[in-house]
Amino acid sequence: MKKLSSGVAKKLLRMIEGESVAHSQMQHVLIEQMIADGVLFVRSSGSRKTVYCRDTTGLQNYINNHFGVPDISRFVAATVEPDLQRSTAVRVSANSKMKRIRSFKGFLVNSWQPIAAELNGIPIEILPPTGTFTYIHDFEGFVPAADVTIIGVENGENFRYIERQQRLFPFAKVLFVSRYPQSGDLLKWLQQLPNRYVHFGDFDFAGINIYLHEFKNHLGTRAEFFVPDNIAELLRTYGSRELYQRQLNTAPQRELLPEPALKILLDLLCTEKKGLEQEVLIEGQ
Repeated sequence: MKKLSSGVAKKLLRMIEGESVAHSQMQHVLIEQMIADGVLFVRSSGSRKTVYCRDTTGLQNYINNHFGVPDISRFVAATVEPDLQRSTAVRVSANSKMKRIRSFKGFLVNSWQPIAAELNGIPIEILPPTGTFTYIHDFEGFVPAADVTIIGVENGENFRYIERQQRLFPFAKVLFVSRYPQSGDLLKWLQQLPNRYVHFGDFDFAGINIYLHEFKNHLGTRAEFFVPDNIAELLRTYGSRELYQRQLNTAPQRELLPEPALKILLDLLCTEKKGLEQEVLIEGQ
């Protein structure tokens, strides 16, 4: 079965509603076929040509038989629906893939203590059992308490073993969010909140750049980059020269770094000529 595009569908709907459409706007192989099949017609008025429909019921039946669209008006409405569900897509076009639809949106959260929040106006508590995470799909309606510090974790293993890193974050209430899977959902959610955001990533040039471009540039003073107190010792003991060399051409400019902690970290990276991955901070490794 042929696929009906949103643009063609909108023009067909206009003709079903009684309009004529300029022929110059109807240059499409499907339209030409419908004219050849006697479903649409061309009217000339001087140098101006328009395309119109004589039998709207016949046109709608043609659209249904050839494209699987029983109601063109519902189909057009669905093509501009921002949160279109596959079930709706099947009903209006017999095709769950009539447009790109994200079946899963959102992100994972984790915590070692009960975190009060609301989801679509309903009070909930975030405290996944060890070895599991909570997946927030309706993130637009997910609101943690205002006094919760949000920790954005770059790497999966650190997110999995948050209980082994409690010493690093002595804040009263912390909620961990995973950067993966990468999408714009996490940032969009963070932007709608007043909460403090702390980015927990790798201590290398890539980690700094991820923080600056994906978070700091959008969250401003609410965001900060986490640097452990003993970062110099950690770099000397566990840092990787190969990691430093591999990322050397991506080193940020010191004068452009917005936080003193980032300047200190950059100086240490350049002094030690090493980079450090955040997994080293998991106790028991």
